[in-house]
Amino acid sequence: MARLVLAMLITLVAAMASGAQAQDDVTWAKRVDSGKEVVSTLQFYFHDVLSGRNPSAVKIAQASQGNSTPNGFGSLMMVDDPLTVGPDPNSRLVGRARGMYGSAGQTDFGLVMVMCYEFLDGTYKDSSFSILSINPALNPVREMTVVGGTGLFRLARGYAIAQTYSLDPTTGDAVVGYNVTLATYI
Repeated sequence: MARLVLAMLITLVAAMASGAQAQDDVTWAKRVDSGKEVVSTLQFYFHDVLSGRNPSAVKIAQASQGNSTPNGFGSLMMVDDPLTVGPDPNSRLVGRARGMYGSAGQTDFGLVMVMCYEFLDGTYKDSSFSILSINPALNPVREMTVVGGTGLFRLARGYAIAQTYSLDPTTGDAVVGYNVTLATYI
């Protein structure tokens, strides 16, 4: 834990010392090599669209009692959500979140997340990390577990902090900001 905190401090100092960046630099992701492990921090937005002609999330299953529970217990969604650098859906696409989430709480709105976050841009192009965790979606800030990855995130461990940026209660469409910290071995 102390190494992770130290690596995060090194990341912050390096970011402050770097000054202005060239236009081609990737600004949504940082990578710090400490000699034994690499700590990466990512900040992006997840766009979960349930409405319209081309939704990025669709219901694939629902328990027979699911319609009668206030939290939709037993509902399962399949997603292919865009990940962007900003909350505007037209901001630069950096990846896609693919997988499933389902309502797993009978008494609260806890979503079980089984998701792969794949990147299409910058240093992390063709790399991914996976989340397998409960997302208490009604909490203002949520922490979820990163359980692994591919490419530059091979053997990743870490956490994702999610915060809802916007939510349309009528359609269920949401934009969620993610701040992810990953540690990988060299």
